[in-house]
Amino acid sequence: MRFTRLTLENWRNFKRVELPLTRRVFIVGPNAAGKSNLLDAFRFIRDVAKPEGGFQGAVRERGGVSQIRCLHARQHPSVATEVEVELSGSTWNYRLEFTQDNQRQPVVARETVRRDGEVLLERPDREDAGDRSRLSQTHLEQVTVNKGFRELADYFADVRYLHVVPQLIRDPRRVLPVNRDPFGGDFLQQLATTPKKTLEARLRKINRALQVALPQLRELRLDKDNRGVPHLKGLYEHWRPKAGWQSEEHLSDGTLRLIGLLWAFLDGDHPLLLEEPELSLHTGVVRHIPAMMARAGRKAGRQIILSTHSRDLLLDEGIGPEEVVLLIPSQEGTQAVLAATDREIRALLEGGVPMADAVFPRTAPEQAAQGGASR
Repeated sequence: MRFTRLTLENWRNFKRVELPLTRRVFIVGPNAAGKSNLLDAFRFIRDVAKPEGGFQGAVRERGGVSQIRCLHARQHPSVATEVEVELSGSTWNYRLEFTQDNQRQPVVARETVRRDGEVLLERPDREDAGDRSRLSQTHLEQVTVNKGFRELADYFADVRYLHVVPQLIRDPRRVLPVNRDPFGGDFLQQLATTPKKTLEARLRKINRALQVALPQLRELRLDKDNRGVPHLKGLYEHWRPKAGWQSEEHLSDGTLRLIGLLWAFLDGDHPLLLEEPELSLHTGVVRHIPAMMARAGRKAGRQIILSTHSRDLLLDEGIGPEEVVLLIPSQEGTQAVLAATDREIRALLEGGVPMADAVFPRTAPEQAAQGGASR
C-alpha cells in the first residue's frame, strides 16, 4: 500500500507538480520553498476523507481557498490535488478540484475516482446539476455514497503526520484519550493501550535501533505510577546496579524524539509524514535515520515521506536519486524535481559525489523566495 504519484495544480507555492513516489521520499529545499506545503497536500486529502472534518473543514483549517491557491494562479483559479495509490492489488486514482463561490465558500469543481482505469465516480453529475449545494461536500467523505471506493477513503483517513514535541510527552497533565496527536501529547497513552506482547516486542526493537545513538541504554519499559499515569523508563549503564533508570522527564529531547520516530516506524502500515525528523538529534545520529527507517519499516512496508534541512540525513549511501525530491523556487512558483531526473545532479552522482553534496548546494536560492509565497 502506498502513494505512487502526486499531482498538484495551483497548490500553495506550486503552480504545477507531478511526481512519482517511492517507498521512501526525502523532500529537500531552501527555506520558504514549500516543503511543509508539499507534505500538507497529503494531510489535506486525509482531512477531506474524514467524515468529522471533511472538505469544508479541511479548507477552513488552511484559511480558505484564497490562502491555498497559488499566488501565480491566473487563468485557472481552481486548486487541484490528485493522487495515485497502489492498494489491494489495484491502482486507484483520486482527483479533487475546488474553487470558491461568491460568498468565498469552498465548492467542488471536479471529483473523480478510478480503479484500474475504470471510472467509479465523475462529478459534477446529473444530481449535482439539479442541486448545486451538493458540491459543498465531496463523495469521499460521505459514507452514504462512497461504498464503491470506501477502501480508498479509509486509506486516506489513516495517513499519519508526526512532529514529536518532547515537552508534550513530559507534560504531567497529558493523560488524554488516544487520538494519535501528531505532536506526541498522547504518546505514552498510545504505548499504554498497546497489547503487552506487542509493546514489549516493539520496545526491544526500538532499544536495539537506539544502540547507534545511545550505546549505554540497556532497556526500555513502560510503568504506571500510583495514579495510573504511564511513564516511559530507560535503564542506563551505571556504576550502581539498577540505579540508572530514568523516566521521560529526565530523558533528553533528542532521545524522546528518536523513540517517538522509531515507534511510528513500527506502528502500522499506512503512510507516515515526517517534518524535519533531525530536530534535537546529534548529526552522528541523524545520518542513521534512513537506515533505521528501512530496518524498522521493512516488515510493514510502510511508506515514509519526510522533509529535511539536514545534509547529514542524506549521507546514507542507501538513498537513491529516485527517492529525493528537490524544491527549487522560481519566478512562477516552486518547481519540484526528482534528483534522478536532474541532469546536473545525475552527473555528479555518476561521478561519485555523495547524494548530500550533489543536492544540498542546490538548496541555497539565488534570490529570496517571493514574500508570503510559502504561507
